[in-house]
This record gives sequence, C-alpha cells and structure tokens, in this order.
Amino acid sequence: MEGESSTSQASGSSWAAFLKSIASFNGDLSSLTAPPFILSSTSLTEFSSYWCEHPPIFAAPAKEPDAKKRAVLVLKWFLTTLKQQYASRSEQYGNEKKPLNPFLGELFFGKWEDEAGTTELISEQVSHHPPATAYSITNVPTGVHLEGYNAQKATFSRTINIKQIGHAILTVPNPAGEEPDKYLITLPALHIEGLIFGSPFIELEGASYITSSTGYTAKIDYSGKGWLSGKKNSFTASLYPTGKEKEILYNVSGQWTKSFDIYPGSAKGNSKATLIENYDPAEVPATTLTVAPIEQQHPLESRRAWSKVAAAIAKGDLDAVSIEKGKIENAQRELRAKERSEDRTWERRYFSWRTDAPDAVLAALGSVVGVPDHGDADKTGGLWRFDAAKAGKERAQPPLGDEEAAKIAKELLGQ
Repeated sequence: MEGESSTSQASGSSWAAFLKSIASFNGDLSSLTAPPFILSSTSLTEFSSYWCEHPPIFAAPAKEPDAKKRAVLVLKWFLTTLKQQYASRSEQYGNEKKPLNPFLGELFFGKWEDEAGTTELISEQVSHHPPATAYSITNVPTGVHLEGYNAQKATFSRTINIKQIGHAILTVPNPAGEEPDKYLITLPALHIEGLIFGSPFIELEGASYITSSTGYTAKIDYSGKGWLSGKKNSFTASLYPTGKEKEILYNVSGQWTKSFDIYPGSAKGNSKATLIENYDPAEVPATTLTVAPIEQQHPLESRRAWSKVAAAIAKGDLDAVSIEKGKIENAQRELRAKERSEDRTWERRYFSWRTDAPDAVLAALGSVVGVPDHGDADKTGGLWRFDAAKAGKERAQPPLGDEEAAKIAKELLGQ
C-alpha cells in the first residue's frame, strides 16, 4: 500500500507540474513534454482511421438516388465519426492522452473488411513545421472517397483550446451516372475538460459545416455541460438548401458520444411520430481496422517506427521514452539539414501540394463555409491533395528486403 501511495503522489506531483508548465507556456503546446502517465503510444497519423470506423455508413450515400437524402446520409456519417475521433481514447484509457507527434514522411496504412467490402486507408505526415497529416479513405466497391488534411493549434486559457486547421472533401459517385457529388467538410474546434482533476477529456465547441455541390449545407452546433445545465457532448444540426438556413429540411440532435435522432423539417415539428431514425453507437459495433504485422511494415510506418517508444511508454519508463524519441528526432533533424544543404525537399509518397489557384472544390464551395481558396496552406505546409499517380507507383514497388529496411531505419530514424 505504501508503494501505491508513493506512485500516486508522484503522479499527482507530475500532473501539477505539467499544468503549471502549460499555464506559463506561449508557444505550440504540442512541443511540451507530458508526464508519462498521460502519454499515448499512438501517433497522430493513426487518427485518420477515426473517419471510417463504420464503412457501411460511409458508403451508404452512393446507393441513394435522391440528392437531398444523400446529403442527410453524409451528415449522419459525419456525426457517427465524432465519438471515434474525440472520445474513443478516453473510453479506452480512462482519460485523454497526449499522442505522439509524427515525423515528416511518417505513414500509416490500414483497411476495413465488412459488408461494405474493402475500404482502404492511407495516412501520411506531409508537413512537420507546421505539423499536418493528410489522409485518403476509399470504399473500393462504391468509389466513395474521403481526402483531407489537418493541423492543430493548441493554446492555453483556463484550459487547453485546440483549433483544427484544414478540411476534408468527400466524393460520392452519383447513382445515376452523373457528375459525382462533392462535399466540403470543416473541422470543429475543441477544448480539454477535466484538467484540474487529472482526468482530461475532449469537448467540442462552436460549429462545423458540410456543404455540397448538389446545393445542400449542414451546420452542426456543439455544446457541452455547463455549470448549471446541459448535457456532455451535446449537439444540434440542421440540413438546408445552401444560402437558405431557415428552410430546414432535416434536423438532428443528441449527444455525439451516445445517441442522436434525425427528424424531417425544423426542430419545432419533432415528435415520435415523425422520427426518421435514432442512431445509437452502442448498437452499431465499429469495424476492426486491419493493419499489417509490424515486421511486415515499411520502416516509416507508425507502429514500426515508434515501436520502441511505445514499449517504453507501456513500461512507464520516461528515460527510455526520451532516449528512443530522441533517436528519431535527431535523425530527422540531420536529414532536414542535409536536404537544405543540397537544396532539395522531402518527397511525399501519396500526396502532392496543389499549386493551381484556386482549388476547384474550394473555389466552388469554400465561401459557403469560410474556407479560403488556398485552404489555409500557410498554416498546414501546403494545400494537400491525394495523388493517385504517386500512390500507384508506390503500390507497384516490391517489398523491402531486410537489409534495405534496416538501412532506411538507420538513416531516417536513427534506429
């Protein structure tokens, strides 16, 4: 019991010191060293998988002939991703943990296999200063495709506030064979609750939007539990013809961690008789993401690259965490210095920096939801788009031999 008390006191002391360091810090909070008991062994590149834990819901809009109903199915899919994106780690670990900051060129691949067929994920760290992760998710049978990129800017003011920079674009093939739908999706802001008690969790705030090339826009308003009223993780959403926010076609309300209801028209007409659907995540199990065994992964894939760090975190060995992270970080710094001296840049494997201005999707839809034509490229290291030609070349490459893999790990990761 005495040992347990000492451990608890040490954790409490580390947590208090961490809070104090946050409160007095003016830069990017992602660079702060967190106490070991809130470190996650998961890299941010893996977070892209949270967009598609339910492939059948992701692919469903491709089978709907009515554009208005396709738009509400897209809204439903987006809402179902929120729990996985912002609460699944709290449920897994008991509280939110600080993820690993990816290195430039870090990769993460996976796929889902279920009744929707095969759905493929490609995630790549396309920028390190500023940090930004790009992703591509494709449901192979239907061709539904999500691509996007995001960065996070964290500041402290009574709590940790995180602004998500970037956007996503969903392409849904039209069942009638016409031009595919394009949906521009913005990302919600968030803050961390429970800091004082040492049990941090995420709460969303403000609003985010989904607007489509078919003329429909959805607005999602987020609210949390206040001092006197409200429920944790609450939201309301409405779908309306673009530019006609008061002409509500569908409204949705509930808690993004629990359940939500979809109704026709405005919220004033909500009743059990008009309820279209009640979605409860507890009744819709997530499809398991399949990832190659670590020994078969490319040296730059997240779980292989960070395996020694992850093992040290699991043991609570902060010294080993620091040593193993340092090897990767030092090797990356040396590589960047060498690139500068040779006047070259790191070649991204699956994504390209779009230089045509303006971007076609952003030019058509961006003004509706406040996304500039350049997509905040100055804050994300570029306007990133999935490059199918690059991806094809990468897929055609033969697997690395042991010697070649070891050479890459040594040169790029210091391992």
